[in-house]
Amino acid sequence: MAFKIDFRLTPQRLLPKIERLFELSAEKILNLEKTWKPAHGTPVFTVKGKYTTRGWTEWTQGFQFGSALLQFDATGEKRFLELGRRGTIERMAPHVSHVGVHDHGFNNISTYGNLLLLMHEGKIPFNEREKDFYELALKVSGAVQAARWTQIHDGSGFIYSFNGPHSLFIDTMRSLRSLAVAHQLGHVLRSERDQKISLLQRLLEHAATTARYNVYYGERRDAYDVRGRVAHESIFNVNDGHYRCPNSQQGYSPFSTWTRGLAWAILGFAEQLEFLTQLTAVQIEAAAAPTWTERYQQIFPGRKLGRRDRKFERSIRSMIESRVREVIGAFLTAATATADYYLESSCADGVPMWDTGAPNLHRLGDYLNKRANCFNKWEPVDSSAAAIAAQGLIRLGNYLTAKGDRKNGAPYRQAALTIAKTLFEEPYLSTTPKHQGLLLHSVYHRPNGWDYIAPGQKTPNGESSMWGDYHARELALLILREAKGEKYSTFFGCV
Repeated sequence: MAFKIDFRLTPQRLLPKIERLFELSAEKILNLEKTWKPAHGTPVFTVKGKYTTRGWTEWTQGFQFGSALLQFDATGEKRFLELGRRGTIERMAPHVSHVGVHDHGFNNISTYGNLLLLMHEGKIPFNEREKDFYELALKVSGAVQAARWTQIHDGSGFIYSFNGPHSLFIDTMRSLRSLAVAHQLGHVLRSERDQKISLLQRLLEHAATTARYNVYYGERRDAYDVRGRVAHESIFNVNDGHYRCPNSQQGYSPFSTWTRGLAWAILGFAEQLEFLTQLTAVQIEAAAAPTWTERYQQIFPGRKLGRRDRKFERSIRSMIESRVREVIGAFLTAATATADYYLESSCADGVPMWDTGAPNLHRLGDYLNKRANCFNKWEPVDSSAAAIAAQGLIRLGNYLTAKGDRKNGAPYRQAALTIAKTLFEEPYLSTTPKHQGLLLHSVYHRPNGWDYIAPGQKTPNGESSMWGDYHARELALLILREAKGEKYSTFFGCV
């Protein structure tokens, strides 16, 4: 392993860096709020240190206002609460009902979800009307996200990306949060003839399909099958539902790994493992029972359940629980494979290049055994991938440790803290007041050439992104809470 994990690090030892990060973060948030004109759209990434927009899909507005809410959570400064709450109320409604994207878990959990979490934890005053407002937004968001459904040949399916019904993106693993929260709030998707569609069922099917087709396990699936490698996109024939091939929109090729996609997989699967752990313990029977009862009444209208039927019902529930255990196993296999591949493919300080197969990596020499050179002239690094992956590694490590596997859990946690130490200091932490970004050296869309390249440079560097800044704050807050002995934060803690 090229990545050099620091096993001496603790959350407490990172406190000075985290406190400095949030001091700088406050300035960045206020600067953007003062200068950004909403008529310009949504801030996406920086050019010469100033946030600009790019009209592809508006998947970053939730990070804009969500960052202010994270800032309030970390510091208690009420002006950031009001900034985040006002932005959510005034700007986020179109994202709740947006039927054209796979990004609901980004936009709406980062805003409505964070506000509901703050209320649930008592960090903001309880208000029944506000609670109902946030919950309704999250219910609708989860259902709208789940409605983007493509059924495949085996009867399961996936939430399709903005590219269309043929397209399964790895990114959507983190958007499953919207389905999970809506399900916990008791919501379902209603279809033709009032058919009830379980949001939990769609979550499980999407994640299982993603684990099966977007993640590789070294099983000779194709000539480039390496354990833990991730395809950004999987393509399906919508006529018969069969898988066709891997693809990549933002990576170098279908047969290399775009590292931000890899990071989405690590975090997405780790979060869902946490969610399913408490779900199977508390909610699986309640979630399964209505499905069984309604199906029984459809087959035998008006017939009361007898003793034999109850035995059959218990058998059905046992099968469901067995299936959930099977799915959890698939999630864990995907999470550990992708986590291991990340650690093997990152530089010595835990920061990856933007793609593991980028064409000029060979010009960097033995780059994996050195600290990442974010100013090299051949290929850019992607700090945003590091911030996303680090949170996933913490959650995966915690999950394994809680299950009694500290031997494997501890290294993932320590790797995450090592990455955090790297990101929370220069040259990644933006300390210049004029630069509106917080986390430097983030990459947006290298193949499309959307990333700014400064005069005298040959590759993009020194710029920030909304998702990179948000996930740096989210990572810092997760570690800060642990260092202070506060409640462990999960996306489903808002319910």
